[in-house]
Amino acid sequence: MAKDSKRPTQRTIADVTGFAVTTVSRALKGDLKIAEATRLKVAQVAKEIGYVPDRAALRLRTGKTRTISLILNPHDEIFGFGNSLIAGLSEALAGSDYHLNITPAFGGGDEITPIRRLVENSLVDGLVLTRTQNFDERIRYLLEKNFPFVSHGRTDFSTPHHFVDFDNEAFAYQAVQRLADKGRSKLAIILPQAHYTFHQHMRYGFMRAIRESGLQAIIPEEVTLDSTQEQVDSWLRHLLEDETTRDVDGFICPGEASYLALYSALRAVGRTRGEDYDVVVKCNHRILEQIDPGIDRVHEEIGEAGRQMGEILIDQLRDGADEVQQIVRDPQIRFD
Repeated sequence: MAKDSKRPTQRTIADVTGFAVTTVSRALKGDLKIAEATRLKVAQVAKEIGYVPDRAALRLRTGKTRTISLILNPHDEIFGFGNSLIAGLSEALAGSDYHLNITPAFGGGDEITPIRRLVENSLVDGLVLTRTQNFDERIRYLLEKNFPFVSHGRTDFSTPHHFVDFDNEAFAYQAVQRLADKGRSKLAIILPQAHYTFHQHMRYGFMRAIRESGLQAIIPEEVTLDSTQEQVDSWLRHLLEDETTRDVDGFICPGEASYLALYSALRAVGRTRGEDYDVVVKCNHRILEQIDPGIDRVHEEIGEAGRQMGEILIDQLRDGADEVQQIVRDPQIRFD
């Protein structure tokens, strides 16, 4: 085999740049003690010669994989959730020596087994979790193992842990106020399933605003943000047939998918937004602007949340950060 066809190594970069192998190694790790010009030069040469770290050798030598895994749960309620989160995490990891992989968690039921497999087999150095529960067994396990992680969402554990979350309480509260300002008096909200932490945040914000405004509230048990269009359609038809609830004139949806199901069902029975009802929708994607122009939206910046989570996790892995970082992101209101 010709010499040029061999896999480039850190020694190859050292030979090209004239730097010591130890300097190259530290520069590739993003060591801030190495001059920025040196780090940039090493990165440029590494890219030019096609250098890729030998992760098997790295793991044998250091016990580290330089890999972070996103445990990705279904998030069909918010369009582009997964893509936006991955983009944000990737932005945070860019320029570091860490790589991102995805561990799907779409099977339902057993959520702890994939976590145990990754941790106990030393397959990753850190984890990113989504859809937290009040007393999330995944987080309990990781806290007990003292394993680096960050979650998208809070828990009720007394032990503090790193998280980035959206202020769902403020979202629901502001949504009620908006509908009240539009003269709506009987409001329905579609909530997450009760075991998720953001269910209680959203419900609390909704009911607090309802009490302050003196409005009537409808909180269905038949549907959640994970319900299918058929389930939402069935619930809405029963709602409009019932004499006690047929005058519902305001809706709050925690994602684009639940609103589109609601919109389809309301249109089928001849109800028009702005005349018969109004709605506030939490969203991540701009598609609603094309589907239903002028709709009141509250934007959740999933990509930015992903970037912040990536930075928090990198801080843990590099510095063993003692200070727990907890970020609650404000709703971005898009009321026309």
